[in-house]
Amino acid sequence: MKLFVGIDVSSQDMKACIMGPDGETLGSPIVQNNLTGASYLRDQIMHFAKKLMPQDIQIGLESTSVYSWHPAMFFHEDQGLQGFHTKVYTINPKLIKKFKEAYVDLDKNDHIDAWIIADRLRFGRLPLTSVMQEQYIALQRLTRMRYHLVHNLTREKQYFLQHLFYKCSSFTTEVESSVFGNAILELLLEQYSLDEIGSMNVDELAHFLQEKARNRFADAECIARSIQKAARSSYRLSKCVEDSIDILLATSIESIRSITKQIKELDKAISKVLDGIPNTLQTIPGIGPVYCAGILAELGSIERFKDQASVAKYAGLVWSKHQSGKFQAEETKMIRSGNRYLRFYLVEAANSVKRFDDEFHAYYQKKYQEVPKHKHKRALVLTARKLVRLVDALLRNDQIYTPRRKVNN
Repeated sequence: MKLFVGIDVSSQDMKACIMGPDGETLGSPIVQNNLTGASYLRDQIMHFAKKLMPQDIQIGLESTSVYSWHPAMFFHEDQGLQGFHTKVYTINPKLIKKFKEAYVDLDKNDHIDAWIIADRLRFGRLPLTSVMQEQYIALQRLTRMRYHLVHNLTREKQYFLQHLFYKCSSFTTEVESSVFGNAILELLLEQYSLDEIGSMNVDELAHFLQEKARNRFADAECIARSIQKAARSSYRLSKCVEDSIDILLATSIESIRSITKQIKELDKAISKVLDGIPNTLQTIPGIGPVYCAGILAELGSIERFKDQASVAKYAGLVWSKHQSGKFQAEETKMIRSGNRYLRFYLVEAANSVKRFDDEFHAYYQKKYQEVPKHKHKRALVLTARKLVRLVDALLRNDQIYTPRRKVNN
């Protein structure tokens, strides 16, 4: 016999439904979403557990941003509940929504969502979304913040390039050096006009660039000449517009440098937490601490998953099937569900691994040549799917990566 508890969580309260094995509602408490409220709800669950003596208790919450995390961890770690073999599940809201659509005669009330979650638990065949260990949660917070900052950095660089085109329309076509290098950014921060840049002494400009680049330019004079050429061939702006663009460029540069610094600080924190999680993923060529941490943070313990196919489905690296009778569609779309953070880190890791490992490079090239459209995107995602099998094997068997031996004919 089992006891099922569905909890509808919001930022302010938790509406619960305590359900027996036959679907009968035993209790419907409403408590605040804080430690006091969770403790009271725990006591209510324990009351019915001691009365019915179930073999285990299943508690389900929708995965609603940060609001469900504290309750899930509280019930997962509670010693009293663990005495009844309690399992806590954070369930994808899409799954609950689809399950709710099967009921056509439900009355609308405050407890209906909690009742639906409890009934979904009773129905069984639950996806693997149980609570992860704290060390993985700590790592996950860091890697997801890094994901957020990386996307902000990409967006900020796009804004910067747009404003740079206003300032110097020929810059990216004439100058081969990175516009995000320290020397170029320092030059733009000086807010010279195009005429001033074009009339500068080449040696002085080259010296300025070399100094700001810390002598990293192989030929600073060549870069200086290309910058002057870009300045001379670009469209001119009125003084009013140019002053505004200079302010926008300076603001973007400050944002880019700030975000870059924050990412470096996060990388240090990620490496520190990662040191406490034994794994063999970094033995794969091309996977460093960041990709390793991103994958581990979303997977947690590999034992949570039945096999590599379950990992792929959790990441959303599977394709829907379209088959009817003898017809089998050749082109199908990837499912839209799945953990987008895990998918991101697996795809990025695959892109890196294919540059260092011959087997993955050959596989990518093979998939790249199979279709006329979307070559890179398709090949990269399929390479990520191949990487899933390797990741699963290394973590599950605690093995280091050993490339396959080449056989000479």
